[in-house]
Amino acid sequence: MTRDYIARDPKTGRPIRQKRASKQVDIRSMLPPDGIWQRIPTREIVNLASGSITMLEIPRSEGGGLARRIDGILALSRVSPYQIDSAHEVLCDALDDDDSAIRIAALQVLPSFAIKKHQNLFYYLSDRLREDDSDVRKEARLTLKKSAPVFPSGCEEILRRELRDSQKEHRDDAFATLKETAANWVETGCLHLDELIREEDVDLRRRGAKILRTITVKGGATGWDLISWSLQDEDAQVRRSASACLPALANSESKIATILVEAAMLDDDNGVRKNIIRTIKTLDMQNPRVAQLIQDGARDRDPALRKACIDQLSIVLSGDRLREVATELLRQETNPEIRKKLERLSRDVDWEGTEDEKNRALAPLEKVEGNDDLEPETTLPPHSGVDLPKREGHKQELGRRAARKEDERDF
Repeated sequence: MTRDYIARDPKTGRPIRQKRASKQVDIRSMLPPDGIWQRIPTREIVNLASGSITMLEIPRSEGGGLARRIDGILALSRVSPYQIDSAHEVLCDALDDDDSAIRIAALQVLPSFAIKKHQNLFYYLSDRLREDDSDVRKEARLTLKKSAPVFPSGCEEILRRELRDSQKEHRDDAFATLKETAANWVETGCLHLDELIREEDVDLRRRGAKILRTITVKGGATGWDLISWSLQDEDAQVRRSASACLPALANSESKIATILVEAAMLDDDNGVRKNIIRTIKTLDMQNPRVAQLIQDGARDRDPALRKACIDQLSIVLSGDRLREVATELLRQETNPEIRKKLERLSRDVDWEGTEDEKNRALAPLEKVEGNDDLEPETTLPPHSGVDLPKREGHKQELGRRAARKEDERDF
């Protein structure tokens, strides 16, 4: 009777709770290449794979063709449930067969069959990775790449060894496998990266640092520590890869990213500083710590970092405080482009002019002596049809004219 595979935490040994438990494995990516094995009747698969029968003719109604032992081995993952145990035994024998072509076929079906029954299969995989035949080793590396993201615990020791293999092709494939495994099982990814960034071999640290971005968002406190430690590495490439994680971290954990940016701002590497500049633009500007970080960065010796921070000043500061800081920075700034920006910030954002200019403009106007001879500001042509505002003297004049008309009528 087969047992379901259970992925376990590499440190505690406890089952890993996969957050995406509802996500099913896409077995299609684990299957061997398409071929006649797909048309072999299930009842004949074990007999053909074991060599009990040397070949099998497929009826034309089923697509036709002549299937041999290798095809039967490739079809082992298609067996009925009651045949799983016998198929597992046949597969183990094939993985240790003297014929390299048989071993390669067995490796091709191993990932998809392991979903049905995985016991001992990865021991055989480990042996095939270390044998002399280069074609078998190449197929074994591909098998590991398909299996590790689905069976992280079963492949843990194999992957640990392959990551440190002296042969470049083994190491290349192993790190590609680790990246895919970390994407599916962040706990396993963090375990391997925790070991890799402590290695004396700088190539291992550089390769491991490049995978940090895979665990940045979901790695939690362990992932933050890995990034922090890598930011302190003596190798610039390691620090550069670690700093490339900060923009994504700022989007998910702005407070943590702010702390890491504060430490990394002092780095001399241009690549690290470019990533810091990218990160600053995505930090939480409402955080007082970020406001102080930006003010400190505006005084940095690197013109690019100064400019990036000064561009954010009007977001974290306002009013008198913004003008005070901009004026202070302007006294020390020598870069023409940055000076123009600071000159604009040192003025009122709503009203151009220095403080003295604005104070003079806001002062009360001096009293101007009246002049009766001045023309009114608004004059209208005669008979324009528009009534001008009436003054008190005008009303008195109208009253006198009306009285004279009354006297004339009396005479």
